[in-house]
Amino acid sequence: MDHLTLAFPFLLTLHLLASGVLATTTFTLVNKCDYTVWPGILSNAGIATLPTTGFVLQTAESKTVTAPTSWGGRFWGRTLCTQDSAGKFSCITGDCGSGKLECAGSGATPPATLAEFTLDGAGGLDFFDVSLVDGYNVAMLVAPQGGSGDNCTSTGCAGDLNGACPSELRVTSEDGKQSVACKSACEAFGSPQYCCSGAYGSPNTCKPSPYSQIFKNACPRAYSYAYDDKTSTFTCASAAAYTITFCPSPNSNPSQKSWQGQNPKSDSSGSASSSSGSPQINNGTIVYIGSMDPSELWSAGSTHVRESQTIAGFVSITIAVWLLCHLC
Repeated sequence: MDHLTLAFPFLLTLHLLASGVLATTTFTLVNKCDYTVWPGILSNAGIATLPTTGFVLQTAESKTVTAPTSWGGRFWGRTLCTQDSAGKFSCITGDCGSGKLECAGSGATPPATLAEFTLDGAGGLDFFDVSLVDGYNVAMLVAPQGGSGDNCTSTGCAGDLNGACPSELRVTSEDGKQSVACKSACEAFGSPQYCCSGAYGSPNTCKPSPYSQIFKNACPRAYSYAYDDKTSTFTCASAAAYTITFCPSPNSNPSQKSWQGQNPKSDSSGSASSSSGSPQINNGTIVYIGSMDPSELWSAGSTHVRESQTIAGFVSITIAVWLLCHLC
């Protein structure tokens, strides 16, 4: 009996690990840019903060962050960051306003390319996307590792939208000579038709704009406006890890466009039809608004989830029986 009493906590832990209750998902962030990137991390409302919320990645460096399988939140890259004489940390693009390397619960100031995740969502699936709804500042690719499902594939934006950004959306360097980020039309003009608000607050009334189409043409799998779900939301069953790459190489680009510059500053010119309106910052987040039927998403991956759960249960029972036989 003493052996069984001592073994019980160990057996319980093994069972929970095998059944996925204590399982984790890892995110490996890789910097392939030829400049430094300072990733930021923000958990969704009501979700526990991860062990780190901001750090530095020099060129060719990587860092792995572990999250519980029920985690949800976003990653982004900050660029052109400095620390002043008083110790205040700030970035020209993607700044989270914390004044420190760690974002500590603060999100990215637009424009910023976002990688968004909801792990273990409807039907046990992971939901993820790369979003340009809040604008663009750095190329990014998200690649699932070990997952399954018809829609479990890489997504992102590897095109140089800083160089292609229309002048009215462009964020420039301090000297005004180079483009370092590209605003969304919502942020630049604040109009309901660009922000999908007011009378335009539904999929039937809010349509792609000439500005969002610039983003979509360059990065077909990335969110270009709020109701871009059908071509931009991806799901995986039983994915153990995700790799998030800044400035991915051309042959890993899901948009089939070539990455044409590894520097966040670009002096390339671009133009598009201008619109009137007072510029304002849009600090909103993406909300998935039913343009995809959750039941369809569930059916695509639920079989894989059930199979994984069955295997996990079998493994945990086998381990428990074997240990009991040797301890008794």
